[in-house]
Amino acid sequence: MVVIQKTAIIGMGALGLLYADQIAEAKGKDAVCFVMDEERLHKYQGTVFDCNGERRTFAMRSGTEAEPADLVILAVKYNGLESALDTMKNCVGEDTVILSVMNGIRSERDLADRYGWKHVVDTVAQGMDAMKFGSRLRYAKKGELCIGAERPEQEESLRKADEFLTSAGIAHRVEENILHRLWGKFMLNVGVNQTCMAYETNFGGALESGSEANRVMISAMLEVMDLANAEGVLLTEADLDEYIQLIGTLPSDSMPSMRQDGMARRPSEVELFAGTVIAMAEKHHLAVPANRFLYQKIKKMEAEY
Repeated sequence: MVVIQKTAIIGMGALGLLYADQIAEAKGKDAVCFVMDEERLHKYQGTVFDCNGERRTFAMRSGTEAEPADLVILAVKYNGLESALDTMKNCVGEDTVILSVMNGIRSERDLADRYGWKHVVDTVAQGMDAMKFGSRLRYAKKGELCIGAERPEQEESLRKADEFLTSAGIAHRVEENILHRLWGKFMLNVGVNQTCMAYETNFGGALESGSEANRVMISAMLEVMDLANAEGVLLTEADLDEYIQLIGTLPSDSMPSMRQDGMARRPSEVELFAGTVIAMAEKHHLAVPANRFLYQKIKKMEAEY
C-alpha cells in the first residue's frame, strides 16, 4: 500500500491553515503545499502566516503546475466548490486520497462524480474553533476528523488516511456509520452556523437558554433530524443533545465560520444549509419553518452588504 507523503490543500481559510500547520509541524514544510488558481497564487505567494503566534510560510503552486499528490484536502467554502474541483485536477493521480473538510452533505458526492469513489474518504471536521483574520489563524481547540467509508471501493483510501492522520498526530476517529456522523454534523451546522450569523452572536449567545436565538437554533436542528430520518439516516434527540454539548466545549466568545463571513460581509453558506434543507424537505413534504426563517433573514442581510 502506498504511504501518504505529499499533501496538497485546496483552500487557505481557517481549516486549510489549521491542517497545513499540523502537517508541517509533524512532517516538515516540504510535506504540504497549497494549490490554487493563478490569481490567488499571485496574491498570496510568500505570505507569512501567524498560526497561534508561530510564524509560518507554506509552499504554494498553481493548479496548472500541480503534480499528483498522495493526499488532497479540500477545504473551501461551498461557494468555491465547483472551481476547486477544476483547480485540483492535476493533483489527483491513480492512488490519491481525497478528504473534504467542507461543511454539508454534498461534497463527497461531487468529488466522487468527478474523480471516482475509490479516491474519496467521507470526512467530518468537528470540535475546532479555528478563526482566520487576514493572515492570522487563532484556535484553542483543534477538534477532530471523523472519517469513514460508505462504499467498499473506499476502504483502501480509508486505511491510508487513518494511517497518515495517526502518523501526523491529527486527532481523528474511524466511524462505522459515517453517514450518521455526516448528517449529525450537518444538523449542528444548520443550527449554530446560521443562528450565529442571523443573530450576530457567538457560541455563547447561541447557547443562552431561553433566548430567541437558542430556540431558533434548536428548532432548525430538529427539522434536520426529521429530514435525516426521512432520508433513512436515524438521528435522535440524543444526537442533538450530543452536538449541543459539543458547542458548549468551545470558547463562548468564539464563532463559527458563517458568522465570520457575515462580519467580513462575504457571501455565506446559507444555500448549503437552509437552502439544502428547504429543497429536500419539499421532496418529503416536511415543514421547515425555522430554516425558512433563517434563509430569508440571512438573504436579507447579504442583500444589504
